[in-house]
Amino acid sequence: MAENSKIEWTDHTFNPWIGCTKVSPACDGCYAENLMANRYGRVEWGAGEDRQRTGAANWRKPIAWDKAAKEAGARPFVFCASLADVFDNEVDEMWRSDLFKLIEATPNLIWLLLTKRIGNVIKMTDPARGCRILPPNAAVGATIANQPEYDRDRMKLWDVKEVCGPLFTFGSFEPLLGRVILDKFAPDWIITGGETDQGSHKARATDPDNFRYLRDQSRDLGRAFFMKQMTRKAPIPADLLVRQYPEAA
Repeated sequence: MAENSKIEWTDHTFNPWIGCTKVSPACDGCYAENLMANRYGRVEWGAGEDRQRTGAANWRKPIAWDKAAKEAGARPFVFCASLADVFDNEVDEMWRSDLFKLIEATPNLIWLLLTKRIGNVIKMTDPARGCRILPPNAAVGATIANQPEYDRDRMKLWDVKEVCGPLFTFGSFEPLLGRVILDKFAPDWIITGGETDQGSHKARATDPDNFRYLRDQSRDLGRAFFMKQMTRKAPIPADLLVRQYPEAA
């Protein structure tokens, strides 16, 4: 994995636009804000701030990836919006429609749409509201940092699975900020990892046994488990170096 991305669980990263608002404890050390707002001064982070759409050359890249995938007989992953949120309330609906058209035009790619606003997905893909439906080669994931977020959002993600029919669902338990107890409504793919330092924000440590607990529950529930990194990218213990992918992929 990570052919054209530094993120271990994907092959490519594509950003249709840049900018977001913090809505979760997981956002406290947002690498996207540190990179695009604090370091490069490209956008301002927060509610009411403009999101910046990326250029035409960037939007052509997935077409080339799709062509290469078709020739290779492969279906690589594309993590969409590492510097934004596809289901952000402050993004122009036409931008999202354009993105879904691009996803539909690249059927040899599996698009990973990770959001911190999982409650928006159904309404933002509802044709009765004039929205474009979720493309069949898209998977939907929710960022879940702790037990309260899991309890709040697991059924929202399950409803997305039932209503919108994504290729599969996934949860990004990164940064994992405490022990999380899963249940039968857990997403198909459990991705987890520790936090890294971002500017003035110092990484919050995670007990390795909390990762092990997620790993063991994933196994027992028949979910794929992917251990991305330890806190501050410390070496991953051998027993935790498990990197599985969902069967639907």
